[in-house]
Parts: sequence; structure tokens; C-alpha cells
Amino acid sequence: MSENKSKKAPYTIPIGPTHPALKEPILFTFKINGEAIEEVDFAPGKAHRGIEWMGMRRNPVQIVHLTDRICGICGVSHTFAFAKAVEQIAGIEVPDRAHYIRTILAEFERIQSHLLWAGVAAHELGFDTLFNLAWRVREESMDLIELLTGNRVNYAIVQVGGVRRDIEEEKFARIEEGLQYYEGLIDKLLKLFLHDKTITMRCRDCGVLTREASLKLCTVGPTSRASGVKMDVRLDSPYGAYGDLDFDYVMPDQYTGETRGDVYDRIIVRLLEVAQSVDLIRQCLKQIPEGETLWETKMPKLLATCKKAEGEAVGRVEAPRGECLHYVRMNKSDSPYMWKVKASTYSNQLSWLEILKGEQIADIPIIVASIDPCMSCTDRVAVVRDGKPDIYSKEYLHRLSVERTRRLMNDE
Repeated sequence: MSENKSKKAPYTIPIGPTHPALKEPILFTFKINGEAIEEVDFAPGKAHRGIEWMGMRRNPVQIVHLTDRICGICGVSHTFAFAKAVEQIAGIEVPDRAHYIRTILAEFERIQSHLLWAGVAAHELGFDTLFNLAWRVREESMDLIELLTGNRVNYAIVQVGGVRRDIEEEKFARIEEGLQYYEGLIDKLLKLFLHDKTITMRCRDCGVLTREASLKLCTVGPTSRASGVKMDVRLDSPYGAYGDLDFDYVMPDQYTGETRGDVYDRIIVRLLEVAQSVDLIRQCLKQIPEGETLWETKMPKLLATCKKAEGEAVGRVEAPRGECLHYVRMNKSDSPYMWKVKASTYSNQLSWLEILKGEQIADIPIIVASIDPCMSCTDRVAVVRDGKPDIYSKEYLHRLSVERTRRLMNDE
């Protein structure tokens, strides 16, 4: 594990492949000098589940439900992207009403994802009161998603050619109630996250990703927008109902007048995007047209159409973490000849090499979490020094983070 043969700095700390600060198994290797990180490397690929292999042995309608399970947070995004690719190949025209329903669900998914992340970020900073608040208010979006889809996760709402459920008129009042709930909370969340002294001390100028580095590393989503890169699939390549809606890129300088590309700016972008999602859902409710929600209600006809399809296509959507891409190739058979998925984290993870360098060990959890990686986790970090194993537990790393916050407070 460690290449160091002496006790002299720098020394090497591996974190992972399983750790509570990582949402999915991945191995980090840090070269440390004192508390400072000199070099970083990481090795992904620890959570291969064979979903693409399973998908290429199923028909497109079955795969839609498999894509829902790629991520417990971004189910709508993955089903949306896959369905788009198949619809392009098969020449399926999605009804306008289905486009609006897909867009409404995608924005509710963004709200719950960003609030989940906000809670995780607060926890990594030792601010568990804020963690509990963020996850409590997130429940409203989960309740509304359940109201509209019947499920809190694995929504099963998107179908090739449309959506499986309509949004009845009588549900509009309940949705509006939820939107007003979040409108009333936005200022409070912005104040608690962005005007709190400890969060500012821990996140300002921490984990900086410059605009130039963001462009070179091809980051996506809130991670790139927080660095000043105006990029959003919803605006750059409109899909669903986004082409009918009035909105713009959310950038950190809209709130502070400047862009630093640090952890603090990533908080700004995600919180402002919660407010933007509320506005987009309301626009959808006002403009949603009457009509069908499926291109074809007869499943045998839909499957027959997919079976005749030949060609390749890419389905792209703006998931909460950034661009989510599904490539599908079909060759007139029951199952796709090829299906490849590129989730947002794949694009953003290289930024860790840039934003962790020069920071301190105690900052690792919040910096790693700041790009909102999609990673599962367990509860240990193994450290091998001079051939002797040691363990950095979740509690130890969390205590390091809390102690650093206290030190900064005492230095004021």
C-alpha cells in the first residue's frame, strides 16, 4: 500500500475503496506532508454491477426500468436519457404533454438531489443541525415525487414514447403548495449556508477549480458552473419542455458578484438551482398542453417498433450532477447491440486531482463531496505506514474536520 520506507514526510494515505465520505467505492491515494496534500491519485471502477451487460440482454422497455436503478437519486435522468436515445433511433414522437411531465419530474429530482447534497456537505463540516434541516425540508420534494409517480425512488415514470402516468388537474394545487413551501425556504437556506461564519471559513477559497482547469478537465453541471463555465444541457441542447421555458444559467456571481470556483461557489449554484427548479416547474404547470402521455399504449406494438429499429443515437440530459449521457445502438433485434452510460461523476471526478492538491487532510471530506459524486460508501479508511496498518475511522476523520472548524473559530 505505502511506498514509504521511513517515517519522514511525505507519507502516503490511501482512502477507500470504501469510506463514508465516498458515495461509491473508489480508492484515493494521497501524498501528505504534515497536514498538507502534495499529490492525489484515485482508482475508480470498484462498483461494477454489470448493468450494461444485463441491459443488452433485455428489450428497451425492460431496460428503462433497469436505468432507473443505476442511481438512487437520478432515476429520472437516466431513464430520460435512455428513452431519448431509443426514441431517436426508432423514430418515436413523444407527445408534448409527456415532455412537460418528464421535465416536471426532472426538476423535482434536481430539488431533492441538491438538498440531499446540501445536508451531506453540512455534515462533512460538522454542522449536523443544518444537515438535519436540509434533509427534513427535502422530504417535501420526495412526498411530491411519490404523489406523481407512486414511488420515492426507482420512479418508473418514464416509458419509451412518453410517461406511464399523467398528472391530473386535481394534483396541481398540491404541487403549487410544495412550490410555495420551497419559495419560503430559499432565503433561509441561503442565509444559513452562505452567511454562516464556520461554513464561510471552511469553504471559501477551499478546493478551488479555476475556469481554465474546468474547461481542460471537461467538468459538467454545477461543478463547472461554479467555476464560471456556462454549460447546461437544458439550455445548450434543449429537450423535453425546456425549449418552451424561460430560464438562464445559474452562476455564483449572480449572488456574490464574483466567481472563485471554490466549495462555497458550488454551494451557491446548487441552492440557487433549487429556486430555479421551483420556477421551471411552475412554468410547466402553466403551459402544459392537453393530450396523450404515450406515443403508443399497446405494448406489443411499441416492442415491435423497437425491434425494427436500426441505428445509433445519444440521449443527453442535465442531471442534478451535470450531463448524463446514454449511447444506444440497435440492429433490428429484441435487445440493443450496444448500450453505454456516462454519468455526470465520470466527467467530474478528474477535478479531484486539481482541487485537493495543496489542501489539508481535514478538508478531504468536504472537497470530495463538493462535486456531489455518485458513490456508495462504508465505514473505514486503511492507512499503512512503515508496513504497519492503521485505521482512520469515519469518526476520526469527522472529528478532524470538526476540530479544524473550532480552531478557525478560536483564531478569530
